[in-house]
Amino acid sequence: MNLQNYLNKISMEVEMKKYKLFFAIIPLLLALIACGGEERDAGTSGDKPELSASKERDIREYNLEVQKEQQKNRRPCDVIALKEYILDNYEPGTFLVEFDKTYTYSLPKPAVLEYKKGGHFIFAVIAKSKEGERAIETKNIVGYESSFINLDSTKLGTAFIYLTAFECKDNEFEKLWEAEVPIHGGFNSMKMKKWRAKNINYLELNFEAGIISGHRNYNYFFVDGIRKQPHLMETYEGIAYKRTIANVNDDKYPDYYEYRFVDTIDYVRLIDSIPFYWSTKKQLYVTDVSRRWWRKY
Repeated sequence: MNLQNYLNKISMEVEMKKYKLFFAIIPLLLALIACGGEERDAGTSGDKPELSASKERDIREYNLEVQKEQQKNRRPCDVIALKEYILDNYEPGTFLVEFDKTYTYSLPKPAVLEYKKGGHFIFAVIAKSKEGERAIETKNIVGYESSFINLDSTKLGTAFIYLTAFECKDNEFEKLWEAEVPIHGGFNSMKMKKWRAKNINYLELNFEAGIISGHRNYNYFFVDGIRKQPHLMETYEGIAYKRTIANVNDDKYPDYYEYRFVDTIDYVRLIDSIPFYWSTKKQLYVTDVSRRWWRKY
């Protein structure tokens, strides 16, 4: 056998081994693909609580039973009762939100505020999951880190946040109104405050705003009383952003000043403040500085 024949023989043997190896690998690949597909199907069919309405409900019912056993002194329309009401009367994936933790190791408290002047009112921050996406987890919409969720919230689910008012009557919740909060994450706190200019109470919902290096407040003014839908007005403050409450046209609706800054690498400088007031005709915030400038809230 000459050298050329020997090399040809070696080449043929190598090719045969390649074919054998190829046909041996195919079944393994098919098996891996099948296993991967089964795992994904199992995950979407109910193995993950955030994707399974029935499992989510089971977990929440169990947690409520534990809380009932631990909470011996119950009150009418307390937090446990409110959680039960939400579970029984809202769509799956709806949760009572919690305040941001004051300290690293402190336990978060439910975002509920009771007001007992003129009745027994309960204000609650409630988050609903977007239909068709995974159910939200409230920890992903609370605190500074979650304020960036507005950039892309799809992987963690999209939360629609609402301020909801209830009145407690005969140990039952009567829903008075529901007001949308136009943000998806960064919740921090809720406080009852008073607008001194018109002696009107309002609820301030404070949200961290990492994008502007500051915070946003969504303020709900009870211009027609607590039982009626409140009026929303936003204020905020960041490194080069600021909007503060004001009384521009002396009516019952709150107004604000919007501040303009020069923001460079070297410095940030305030250059102007623009008054906006509520137009009852347009149902918008407008300014006399320019007809083209308007705000929804």
